Amino acid sequence: MLREYMISKIHRATVTEAEVDYIGSITIDPDLIEAADMRDNQKVDVLSVNNGERLTTYVIWGERGSGEICMNGPAALKIGVGHKVIVVAYGLLTDEEAKNFKPSVVFPDDNNKLPK
Repeated sequence: MLREYMISKIHRATVTEAEVDYIGSITIDPDLIEAADMRDNQKVDVLSVNNGERLTTYVIWGERGSGEICMNGPAALKIGVGHKVIVVAYGLLTDEEAKNFKPSVVFPDDNNKLPK
């Protein structure tokens, strides 16, 4: 049997931009994407710590080293600049795989930079 598990997370990043006139997605600094072991175009949930909003979208690469977290399209109407967000990716694992699986969790600082 396959069950859906959290496989990676960017915890409490700060939204730096919100672009309503864009086709959709969340743009993320590739440094954060790679640290969280996420992929370009991967489906994710974005949770706003500020207002409890929760939505599903997909990841696109931003500018490396920029600290960018940009809500694009309709999501920009729900989660705005300055919001703290949690970006969560899920995957399917067997019960056997899940026993030893360790998700990738990233805790960026207030400027969306990785701790050294």
